[in-house]
Amino acid sequence: MRKMPHIRVAVDAVVFGYRDRKLNVLLIKRSIEPFKDSWALPGGLVLENESLETAVERELKEETNVTIDYLEQLYTFGNVDRDPRNRVVSIAYFALVKPEHHLIKADTDAKDVAWFAIDDLPNLAFDHQKIFETAKNRLKSKLTYEPIGFDLLANKFLFSDLEKLYTTILEKDIDRRNFRKKILSFNILEELEQKVSEGRGRPANLFKFNQKQYFKLLKEGFLFDIK
Repeated sequence: MRKMPHIRVAVDAVVFGYRDRKLNVLLIKRSIEPFKDSWALPGGLVLENESLETAVERELKEETNVTIDYLEQLYTFGNVDRDPRNRVVSIAYFALVKPEHHLIKADTDAKDVAWFAIDDLPNLAFDHQKIFETAKNRLKSKLTYEPIGFDLLANKFLFSDLEKLYTTILEKDIDRRNFRKKILSFNILEELEQKVSEGRGRPANLFKFNQKQYFKLLKEGFLFDIK
């Protein structure tokens, strides 16, 4: 008779935030083996009485003190040797938050928690580098057909912040004039009277994303498309 497999289910979260005009990811420093004192994505085992979404939200709250603005299931990672302790299948998620809205704090299995710029990451535990790369590619793709970038920006932002966000995530330069013209043609941004000084130039108006208008247009067949 074949022995029934004993497989554990875990969740891991790639949490992106936009800080100091750079895309960052939230990492924890593990306080237990394996990979003690290594940096890793927040996550853990799913309890018997909770859904996957509840599990990832609980782990994030326990290990980082972060609650989620935007959460999406990413991919399932199930290589046999991905965890040296036992067979663990991880359902990974990626999340978008506004770092200024969250006071991060390590707890439970996390010794420390910190934001890291995505171009300056430490070595990650387990297969978390692979999970991170998968999430980065998903974010890069979705940015061109959904306005998810606004989930990373402050509620009020300079248009140059939006431009910088796109160039950072897409990892390429954009035609600033055409980009501005196209974004404004969607009629999903509100230009505010409030101005902010930007370097030596003239003060620039702040903008905010009109989510209500976006969903109204979406029902009418609106297509968000940035190439």
